[in-house]
Amino acid sequence: MDKCSFCGRTKKEANILIAGLDGHICDHCIEQAHSIVMEELGSKSDFKLEDVTLLKPEEIKKFLDSYVIGQDDAKKYLSVAVYNHYKRLMQPKDKDDVEIEKSNIILVGETGTGKTLLARTIARMLHVPFTIVDATVLTEAGYVGEDIESLLTRLLQNADYDVAAAEKGIVFIDEIDKIARKSDNPSITRDVSGEGVQQGLLKLLEGSIVNVPPQGGRKHPEQKLIPVDTKNILFICGGAFDGIEKKIAHRLNTQIVGYVASKDREKIDKNNLLQYIAPQDLKSFGLIPEIIGRLPVLTYLDPLNRKVLRRILTEPKNAITKQYIKLFKMDDIELEFDESSLDYMVDKSIEFKLGARGLRSICEAIMMDDMFELPGKDEKKLTVTADYASRKLEKVNLKILKAS
Repeated sequence: MDKCSFCGRTKKEANILIAGLDGHICDHCIEQAHSIVMEELGSKSDFKLEDVTLLKPEEIKKFLDSYVIGQDDAKKYLSVAVYNHYKRLMQPKDKDDVEIEKSNIILVGETGTGKTLLARTIARMLHVPFTIVDATVLTEAGYVGEDIESLLTRLLQNADYDVAAAEKGIVFIDEIDKIARKSDNPSITRDVSGEGVQQGLLKLLEGSIVNVPPQGGRKHPEQKLIPVDTKNILFICGGAFDGIEKKIAHRLNTQIVGYVASKDREKIDKNNLLQYIAPQDLKSFGLIPEIIGRLPVLTYLDPLNRKVLRRILTEPKNAITKQYIKLFKMDDIELEFDESSLDYMVDKSIEFKLGARGLRSICEAIMMDDMFELPGKDEKKLTVTADYASRKLEKVNLKILKAS
């Protein structure tokens, strides 16, 4: 009877039994061997902090400017926080015992304003392991969903299981607002994907040794876990916090008393209340005070107006129009967008309330027919005008582009 040459499991006892020249191996032994190899590879690290490309805050912001349009306040906060974080890691140990604490960051802004793009661009500049994880998949231990520790699994994978490199990386936690507790009062019942997850995140954000499942998902007793120290991992959290403007407006109104204060109220920009955001607004929204305390750098992203959206189409290094021009150039086709077509796309993005992300969807819908047909034709030039873009967009079911 065929059986595993390592553990002795028979074909019936194993899910898979792979045959070799002189023996067999089962799926259980393959998993264990893989975990051992990954652990050994992780313990032999070539990562050195000296290899991290760390620029001065002004240089970091200048680098961000070439990829992200606008959002000067967010860039400034992000540049200083990242600079201080890696300067902290590179500091020599001295005798004064002054320990510089980590500056985790929370970005608040509407969808499509560039939260994820800012974090990804920072990681590209530093050449450190980086991952984007979604907080919405996390649930409290014992429930269907992913464990908190699985946030670090993808960071490990992006670092090729080099634990030392992963421990100096950046984790961007998206949709952090979705794990806010359902009311401002602590619940006596289970809040499976809310307050319970926030409590679990605390140990990651503050810095502790966490046992990470190499393949993600749920931990189980037979699985080999990889210990990761989160003390030097920079966490950047982002969220739209839909409706937080009402809480900001309420706070600003309640603090206003008297004639002089009423004058101050007139100075408030009611079209962009996010610029007045404070930690107490996050608490009112449903984040627990302990989480807010471990995200000391709080900044906001401005809503994108027409002027900024227009610049996003053409100015960044990886602007959407530049990407399509390069795609068509690979087929020896010269693509041009005239001014009217760019204005038309901006108008549609504002109409659908999709932000910068919507520009890509609209551009894709306009160019789809040409990307399908032109590579097989002899035409070598295409000029996109507003009328042309309008005709192409009319063929698309516009309902799929509109924000729900």
